Amino acid sequence: MSTDVWVGSWRPHRPRGPIAALYSSPGPKYALPSNVGYQLHDPSRTRAPAYSFGTRHSQDQENCSPGPGYLIPTNMTMRGRAGIPAYSIYGRPKDVPPFRTPGPGCYSPEKAGRWAYRSAPMYSLAYRTKEFQNDQTPGPAAYWLPPMLGPNVVGKTSAPNFSIYGRKSIGSFYEDLSKTPGPCNYRLVDPSVYKKRPPHFSMLARNMPPGDNTLKPGPGAYSPEKHTPQRGLTFGIRHSDYVAPLIVDVAD
Repeated sequence: MSTDVWVGSWRPHRPRGPIAALYSSPGPKYALPSNVGYQLHDPSRTRAPAYSFGTRHSQDQENCSPGPGYLIPTNMTMRGRAGIPAYSIYGRPKDVPPFRTPGPGCYSPEKAGRWAYRSAPMYSLAYRTKEFQNDQTPGPAAYWLPPMLGPNVVGKTSAPNFSIYGRKSIGSFYEDLSKTPGPCNYRLVDPSVYKKRPPHFSMLARNMPPGDNTLKPGPGAYSPEKHTPQRGLTFGIRHSDYVAPLIVDVAD
């Protein structure tokens, strides 16, 4: 007898891919709408028609309906009313009651009072408004009326006003003729105004020669010790060092 508890060829093994049983949460699909039902259905999917059963109508305890044949005349056919035209006689209308005009004794002129006779105008004081404490309407003392005396009366025609001026000394008998200006009191006019004007010359200011006004650096502004000398160039010799020189005069 075999001691193996497994029946068949199936043995526990690791699945090839992840399955839903390995996760404790619904995963990324939990926010998707359902495809089942009518309400809150996924709008991107086709929704099949849904049918529902209605409630049962309540039945009356007593059936008071006259049935399908109520109020149908016997001469009514499928093509209309059958028979000759019939006429009916209506009842006599009631007489209109006569209008009762009131007589002279129905009026009371003595009770008319001020509505029938002329009376003086009457004024009444209204009650205070609810916003009386917040009312900023100015009172009678806040206005200023112009004076009614003098020539400057607003809206009124003022009488002419006359005043007496002082006596003038010019042309009078007590005019001081010693204050008459003499010949030296008048301003002398330049003869060049009414005669030929001579030539006029003027001296101008000294002209400055044009030059450069910029600041020039002095000897102390330079730093020759900080200058890096460039590589100098030299001229080479024309002949080779290995060629013997030509000696013309040879001393014996």
